[in-house]
Amino acid sequence: MSSIDQYNPAPTTEVPERFENPGLEENLPRLTDADSGARKRAERLVLILFTLSILASIGAVVGYFAIPLDSTLGNVRLSTLVLGLGLGIGFFGIGAAAIHWAKAVMFYYERIELRHPTESDPETKQVAAQMMIDGVNESGIARRPVLKGAIAGAAALAPLPILVPLIGNLGDDWDVSKFKHTIWGDTPEGTYGTLPDGSRGRRLARDPEDTPIKASDVTIGSVFHVIPQGLNDEEDFYEEKAKSVVLLVRVDPRVLKERPERADWSYDGIVAYSKICTHVGCPVALYEQQTHHLLCPCHQSTFDVTDEAKVVFGPAKRPLPQLPIAVDDEGYLVARSDFTEPIGPSYWERLK
Repeated sequence: MSSIDQYNPAPTTEVPERFENPGLEENLPRLTDADSGARKRAERLVLILFTLSILASIGAVVGYFAIPLDSTLGNVRLSTLVLGLGLGIGFFGIGAAAIHWAKAVMFYYERIELRHPTESDPETKQVAAQMMIDGVNESGIARRPVLKGAIAGAAALAPLPILVPLIGNLGDDWDVSKFKHTIWGDTPEGTYGTLPDGSRGRRLARDPEDTPIKASDVTIGSVFHVIPQGLNDEEDFYEEKAKSVVLLVRVDPRVLKERPERADWSYDGIVAYSKICTHVGCPVALYEQQTHHLLCPCHQSTFDVTDEAKVVFGPAKRPLPQLPIAVDDEGYLVARSDFTEPIGPSYWERLK
């Protein structure tokens, strides 16, 4: 015997070419199959879960209307928490109830349906349709009207925490002209500087400190997140801030490409653009100093600071609106006027 045969002895048994189908495992009865009391308890648990879903959905809707959405941050957070919990518990109740129903209440045995590559004959289709009917009958839904009503109510109410805020926020106010104007054009007492021609301009302030910015503080390559001075005193703080936030950048004035009519919109290389992306309204807050590009982190729309914030990449369809700026008699940066075009997503300017 060779050394190879010593380590590779001939097989003593024959290996079959195929194995017989062992079939399905034996179906073991559950407690709810043998004990009517256990089955009733399982049904009650399913009903409780559906009821929990219904109550959570109703609670979210009630909370939305009961909690005032004013300028108090605590109320905004509480309203969001109530809506989130109602939505989560509502859908969790439906899912948990459906799983428990299938595992403890419905008939529990496996079926095999042989599939063929060709279309089934009419007799097979009839059998399949009958199996669907049998499945509905075996689920017990027809014999349990309370559970049927519970699942219908839970399924109908679960989407309300999503739909009600959407509809409620729309209300009857369809005036989109408000997006064409921000408070940059307003100059309440204590928030403006005087320009050489005697006109007023609202001062640019750091966000969130609300301290005015001097032109001498802005060095080449630096970036400032800007709000109108006095924004914190506005009645509709969140709404106004969402429209008026600005990104301030200083570059070498020689690299700026400005149209003649915009030659006085910048100051010694300092330019200011809306932070609201013209794609879907995300905050444009990333600045690449070497390329002079502003980047929106949501969908990677990219804007060229040196060329009136024109789009160089991404899904945005128009440049970021530019805020005309100047320097007042005390050296502070001020807005010469409001934005001259709508801020935010492009579709606003198409709505009349």
